[in-house]
Amino acid sequence: MQRIHARAAEEGGKMNTVLFAVGAYLIGSISFAVVVSKLFRLDDPRSYGSKNPGATNVLRTGNKKAAILTLLGDGAKGFVAVWLAQHFGPAYGIGETGVALAAIAVFLGHLWPVFFRFVGGKGVATALGILLAVNGWLGLATLATWLIIAYAFRYSSLAALIAAVFAPFFYLLMFEVDAMLLAITAMSVLLIARHRKNIANLLSGKETRIGSKKKS
Repeated sequence: MQRIHARAAEEGGKMNTVLFAVGAYLIGSISFAVVVSKLFRLDDPRSYGSKNPGATNVLRTGNKKAAILTLLGDGAKGFVAVWLAQHFGPAYGIGETGVALAAIAVFLGHLWPVFFRFVGGKGVATALGILLAVNGWLGLATLATWLIIAYAFRYSSLAALIAAVFAPFFYLLMFEVDAMLLAITAMSVLLIARHRKNIANLLSGKETRIGSKKKS
């Protein structure tokens, strides 16, 4: 009888893990760049600049409030999805692996949002929100890396690439090899892959600096 109950609990935990992951993906699929741009009656961020629905591209309109709201929204969804899994998951049989799955799921939702024909952003702000939820110091260390590089070189993409490389190392310094480390490493790889065009532009000297407005 105990084995039956244990097996039922295990199966229930697996199902709940899937449900939390799906919920995290749907949260990630909310593209704040598009939503905020519509609220401010701005052009669709997928139609100008880098065509990336993210805060940096929205900033090219010159509307700083819209860019800040986009940044906060994209970061918040990453934080909320992981926080929900951390605080409510254990009651439903969701362990550390389930939290890691929620983290990667919300990130994938941002990259390929179901609500916007799977055309999403590059994941920088969402990744930061995830890292802050996992551990405040981890998120702050990664953010500090981004700020230092962005301030020194004025390239958001370069700052994001370097921060993405350092994030797994920061985690490893603080913790051990586990499911969350794998999730963060996967996010870093995906984030770098999403910056392929930026890498080419950086190498050719064509990358747009932070604060540059969109061309009319």
